[in-house]
Order: sequence, then structure tokens, then C-alpha cells
Amino acid sequence: MKELINAFKNNKLALISLAFILIVILAAIFAPYIAPYNPDKINVNSILLPPSFAHPLGTDQLGRDVLSRLIYGSRISIEVGFIAVSISLFIGIIVGSYAGYYGGIIDSILMRFVDIMLTFPSFFLILAISAILKPSIINIMIIIGLTSWMGVARIIRAEFAQNKEKDYALASKASGASAAYIMFSEILPNTIAPILVSATLGIAAAILIQASLAFLGIGIMPPTPSWGGMLSRGKTYIMIAWWLTLFPGIAILLTVLSFNLIGEAVRDALDPRYSGEK
Repeated sequence: MKELINAFKNNKLALISLAFILIVILAAIFAPYIAPYNPDKINVNSILLPPSFAHPLGTDQLGRDVLSRLIYGSRISIEVGFIAVSISLFIGIIVGSYAGYYGGIIDSILMRFVDIMLTFPSFFLILAISAILKPSIINIMIIIGLTSWMGVARIIRAEFAQNKEKDYALASKASGASAAYIMFSEILPNTIAPILVSATLGIAAAILIQASLAFLGIGIMPPTPSWGGMLSRGKTYIMIAWWLTLFPGIAILLTVLSFNLIGEAVRDALDPRYSGEK
């Protein structure tokens, strides 16, 4: 933990990114209290108003406040990011741990399945499944989680294969501890670094995928505000209302970039293979 704190202290970009993500999370949690307007309220007298004191980020084609919709849209991005990654981490850790710890035929079967899953382009697989299933935020989170665990499984498999031969794991095995205990109480805590890195980078990827699906009109349906959906509908008015695409685009860019920078800082702090290079 001390190394992690020092890494953020010495990395200004990562610290700024962490502060930005905290602001986004707080905005998502307290959206009903900080949004200046109802994000779904249509106002025919305020259609396509440019940024002003009354509407700092302008209004859209239905007179809805863009700032309020951005704030509420952060809820979708944060929910999808964290829950989809939780699903992918759970599956990836289970598959990777069993493959790495047991090796042999179990490792071969599980890793061949991972290889088969990796042959399918993830985004197009997500796109196809999303188009078939009923559009909902829950389905999007599950689909992203079920199609993004393979990289985690490979990382965890390598960590378990290496750590199972270390003294602490061998001592537990010699004392008669069960395989499950050794795997999840001894080895797993020692793989926290790659798990945290995978989580932060995975959240960024999940947010970007969800925004891309919403941009294509898949997943989150109007009038629920989402950054990708706002970007998609705003492109129609890009020549006369630039703010409809600029601000959602900036929100997506900064959020994804911030999670990536945080992931790199965590990796540098907790993984000596990277920190030693600097």
C-alpha cells in the first residue's frame, strides 16, 4: 500500500486522473442532487441553446440540459465499467487459477478454450450478441464481462504457475492444506498486482465498449442518458450545435484515459518488473 501511495505522489498525471475518476464516481452517486435540471425534461423553448450561464454545456435538440445528462450518463459508464470488470475478473481468476495450479490436462483444456474464445473478435462478438438480446444495461454488463475475461485468465494462469512452486505454497501443501485453500488463501493474495492492473484497464475498455455500442444505437435506449448515446444523437447536429458531440466526447476520452493512467501507475508501483525499468 505504501508503494502505491508513493507511486501516485510521484506521478502527477496519475494523481490528477485519480482525482478526476473520484469526481466522476461522486457525480454518478449524487447525480439527483447536483444535476441542475431533470435530464429527461423536454423544453421546446430551449432547443439547441449554446453554452450559457443558465445551461453551462448548452441544450440538446429536445431542449434538455446537456450538463445534467452528462452527470446522469456517468452512472451508466461507472456501472458498466465496474460490474462488467467484476464479472470478467471472477471468471478469469477461476479459470486461470485452476489452469495454473493444476497444470497438465486441466491446463491444456482450459487454455485451449481460452484460445478458442480469443479467435473471435471481441467487439464484433459483443455487437452480435447485443443485437440479438433485449437491449438493457444489465445485458450489456453481462455481455462485456463474459467476453473479456480471457486476458485475465492468461495472466492469472502465469502467476499461479509461478507462485505454486514458491516456498510458502509448498509449505502449505506439505502441512496438508487443501488445494482450494492454497489457491485462494495463499497464492491469490500474492497476485493482487496484476489483478488490480487488469481491473483498472478493464474498466476503461468496458466504458469504451459501452459508449461504442450506444453510439451504434445498441444497448442503452432513449431517453436514458449515456455518453455514447449523446454522442450518437449529437452527430446529426454537429454543424449547428457542436457542444452536443464535444462534451460527451471529452467525458469519454478523459474517463478512459484516466483509468488507463491509473492502471499504469498501479502496475509500476506493485510490479517490480516494470518499476525496476525506470
